[in-house]
Amino acid sequence: MPIIVNVDVMLAKRKMSSGELAARIGITPANLSILKTNKAKAMRFSTLEEICRALNCQPGDILEFQEDGAGKENELHEHERNQ
Repeated sequence: MPIIVNVDVMLAKRKMSSGELAARIGITPANLSILKTNKAKAMRFSTLEEICRALNCQPGDILEFQEDGAGKENELHEHERNQ
């Protein structure tokens, strides 16, 4: 999927746990996990708004666009470097 959700990056920057964020924005830890692992097919703007409010950030800090296959290409380059 070309849209990447970087919630985990912002959580680390803000030194906040996933459980704390889930409680603050009113979603289950399981649903937050789906967002963090990029398994979500969609996200409500209201959820994005609450995430941004809780983490004091902008939507662009949470969402990132990558061309299809860019992730696989990056994985290939990483694998080649480790050889």
